Amino acid sequence: MLRAEIIAIGSELLTPHRTDTNSLWLTERLNSVGIEVQLKTVVGDDEAILEESVRDALRRSEVIISTGGLGPTEDDITRKVFARVTGRQLTLDYKVLAGIRERFSSRGFQMTPNNERQALIPQGGKVLPNRPSTRSASRESADVRQLCYG
Repeated sequence: MLRAEIIAIGSELLTPHRTDTNSLWLTERLNSVGIEVQLKTVVGDDEAILEESVRDALRRSEVIISTGGLGPTEDDITRKVFARVTGRQLTLDYKVLAGIRERFSSRGFQMTPNNERQALIPQGGKVLPNRPSTRSASRESADVRQLCYG
């Protein structure tokens, strides 16, 4: 059986005002396909702590899934940290960027430049559709482990 680990990212998850429902949903889905979730970690918007958490997870688990930290603001650090840990450059995915622009346009909004960072994908990563959001999820391999974030 594959061992999985979930890392929930966002300082808001460390307050009494926000509940991490994403990890519960992910656990249910993983368990339903025979993947055992062995650990869940909640990390605030701190690059050093997130990097340490991802490196630790890579030592323990075959599947690492993170949720959060992919928005357009400076404190959304997930993609940057995952790229650094896996030794990959972030590259602008123009297809993802076009989709983000279209999503804004279809709602009558003009996309601001800070939203472009949501189309940065680690080189070699596979984009996973994230239909209800402008944030792009990505999957990549590090050694024989699978890293997914979204």
